[in-house]
Amino acid sequence: MGARLPPIRKSLGQHFLNDRRVLGRIADALALDGTQLAVEIGPGRGALTEVLVARARRVIAIEYDRALAAFLRDRYAGDNRVTIVERDVLEVSFGELANGPYVLAGNVPYYITTPIIFQGLTRPRPDRAVYLVQREVAERIVAAPGEREYGALSANVQAVANADLLFRVPRGAFQPPPRVDSAVLRLVPRSDPAIEPAVEGDFRAFVQAAFGLRRKQMRRVLRELWDLDADGAQAIHDQAGVDPEVRPETLSATAFAQLLRLRPNR
Repeated sequence: MGARLPPIRKSLGQHFLNDRRVLGRIADALALDGTQLAVEIGPGRGALTEVLVARARRVIAIEYDRALAAFLRDRYAGDNRVTIVERDVLEVSFGELANGPYVLAGNVPYYITTPIIFQGLTRPRPDRAVYLVQREVAERIVAAPGEREYGALSANVQAVANADLLFRVPRGAFQPPPRVDSAVLRLVPRSDPAIEPAVEGDFRAFVQAAFGLRRKQMRRVLRELWDLDADGAQAIHDQAGVDPEVRPETLSATAFAQLLRLRPNR
């Protein structure tokens, strides 16, 4: 490229993926055929950007680091297929930026992974999203009810998307190497989401509050969260077909949704 690379800023959690094989597999997971608009989170030095530009119709890359954004603008000066957006990714609406169908990809800073995941699930959602994340987070997202890793993050994501942990990425694929293991996660919006668009926020709050009481049976969880007496909580469980003696970590996203629909005074 010729230009001097901007310095690594550890304060921004920068770990640049350099493995060409992994970069290609990420692009493969997006199923690009030259017709899509790809939105990239945190392009960094542009390793994934280069692969996306070769496979997508157009690329919009969101970079917070001023030096990296300038570096990328210089690199793609005159290429109208590439737009570099210098902004905090948490302040960007991906759907508004794309202004139409899009796919989403990125080597996500690990310290803000969860907010980015939920931002990528905000409507209008991408056709597909492929993230390079901390392996532990990917395992939590794909965990099934009853598994040790299953939690509020699992249920909230699975309510609206199908999640797959595609493959693990060794630390040596990065410069500098992170201290944690990584994995590539793919999220595809469900055609049959467990919850209606109007209550997605309520659902997320309910699930998070329930897991805050995860040692208690769901009968007690409903009584505390919704100020119910024993009969009221039992009636909701009966209507929802959910065992009142189970604990939150055993409930699927669908079961949480069934309970929420019966919440009094909605």
